[in-house]
Amino acid sequence: MDLTPYRDFMVDLARESGDLIRTFYGNPQLAVETKSDLSPVTLADRGAEELMRDRIRQNFPQHGVIGEEFGSDKTDADFVWVLDPIDGTKSFITGVPLFATLIALLHEGQPVLGAIHQPVLSQLLIGDNLSATLNDRPVRCRATTRIEESTLLTSDPLNPAKYRDGARFDALARRARLVRTWGDAYGYLLVATGWADICLDPIMNSWDIAALIPVVRGAGGMITDWQGNAPYPAESTIGSATPELHAQVLAALN
Repeated sequence: MDLTPYRDFMVDLARESGDLIRTFYGNPQLAVETKSDLSPVTLADRGAEELMRDRIRQNFPQHGVIGEEFGSDKTDADFVWVLDPIDGTKSFITGVPLFATLIALLHEGQPVLGAIHQPVLSQLLIGDNLSATLNDRPVRCRATTRIEESTLLTSDPLNPAKYRDGARFDALARRARLVRTWGDAYGYLLVATGWADICLDPIMNSWDIAALIPVVRGAGGMITDWQGNAPYPAESTIGSATPELHAQVLAALN
């Protein structure tokens, strides 16, 4: 299957949504609402998703869409786009440039293309399960095989205890060389580009996960849910730089 037309369109979606998002970034007057799940949302989130959904309807009217802000449409279509306009809204609303736009394309229910776009830093990472590029330059995960040599990232250090086995996560974190909360989508960008080795999140939604899979796999990494099962559909995510490292992380957490 030739994914080139969809990849080119994904680049356009990322750039156009990024142009919109940048107009809101760093504005201390930006209104922030709280959704029913207690997560924040802004005009930037909603505007970027509306823009992308409109472009998809115009260019691929037969395709489905799943989005964080505006729900699902035609999810039984062969091709379905999965959108998270701002993954890391808490970073976005506090002026921290570690958020990203996530765009994925599913074919028959599985991610075949994924993009992680950081519009402030002008970083566009795209993967197709076989390769990955950052701003059109090929990237690969690091060759780290031991937890003790790893940089470990997670979005919220309180969540492992809230949703999984906190004691096991703490033991894993103590073994890592470096532990930081450079998480959300940007953490997986760091793993795929060789700047970190493990990024994990104990609770995720479909729009958080779908784009990460073709990117991490395309960069040579491993990605599963918390128990080592298929990464999509799932409710948690572990991305690691190598199979050897991933096996150690799974053993430590389970």
